[in-house]
Amino acid sequence: MSNVIELKNVDKSYTNSGFLKKTTCAHILKNISLQVEKGTTLGLVGESGSGKTTTTRMILRQEKPTNGELFYEGKNVEELTKEVEEEYRNNVQVVFQNPYSSLNPKMRVGEIIAEPLVITGKYNKEEIKKRVRSIMEKVGLAQDYVERFPSEFSGGQRQRIAIARALIQNPQLVILDEPVSALDVSVRGQIMNLLKRVQEKNKTTYIFISHDIATVGFLSDTIAVMYFGTIVEYGKTEDILENLRHPYTEMLISSDSVRNLSEAEEESGEIPSHYDEPKGCPFAGRCKYATDECRNVTPQLKDIGDGHKVACHNAESITLKSVVKINRRKPEYQI
Repeated sequence: MSNVIELKNVDKSYTNSGFLKKTTCAHILKNISLQVEKGTTLGLVGESGSGKTTTTRMILRQEKPTNGELFYEGKNVEELTKEVEEEYRNNVQVVFQNPYSSLNPKMRVGEIIAEPLVITGKYNKEEIKKRVRSIMEKVGLAQDYVERFPSEFSGGQRQRIAIARALIQNPQLVILDEPVSALDVSVRGQIMNLLKRVQEKNKTTYIFISHDIATVGFLSDTIAVMYFGTIVEYGKTEDILENLRHPYTEMLISSDSVRNLSEAEEESGEIPSHYDEPKGCPFAGRCKYATDECRNVTPQLKDIGDGHKVACHNAESITLKSVVKINRRKPEYQI
């Protein structure tokens, strides 16, 4: 199976000139390598500040890597022709966390969904109407919604509108940036099931970004756990959830809600500053298993078997627990 997107050894740094023209450097991403196979889902998990958003901006071509390479269907994106670059931008779409803020309140639903097609200039009015009706039916939106405005809908319906807009060009890759975290639990299940059905039917590739590893686990084939700009654990979803080997993954799994995640952060401390990076493992100051080696030597991401990778000196000596039970084979969203 071919990769739609691949990142190879991607770094991203920002420099700032501050007080008395003193230059500071923040190393936000450090040696990130990821592959997303066609028709699969990669879950990108971590707290705020872990590097998920910056990674997304790399893929969306909103930022360029300081070092490293990004490939689209095996081609380096820096070497794409103008035509392939346009194809890339059409084939990589995004659904954001807050469906209301991502929808133009002055546009009607039909106009919002049709906008990507209108921008290309490749379709006449009848073709656009036909495709809008088709995608609305697929995401469970009534046809008479086309003349309404976003303010007339619930959060779940707005997210369906956002998903319809992202899918109308049949993109190869959809980035799902916390797509259900702002929704009620019951609505969250509807949207997750919708995303799964769309993927099964159209072979759409997803990158699912969230702090909630349990929700990500339902849809993902592989999971990359990010902390302080690095990948600390990477592997098949079942391995990450059932045989986790990094203490940070354990913390995320035990924090099964935003409230509990906040409590876990208070108990274990905050993410270090990118302007003052700690020596050794960046998680050592929050980790109950940390040793002198952890505090002095930075662990490297290494394969511990069957593609399961972990960056932890104590990965094979500590016992970690998962409280997540997910039956990914059931047709309905369930955690």
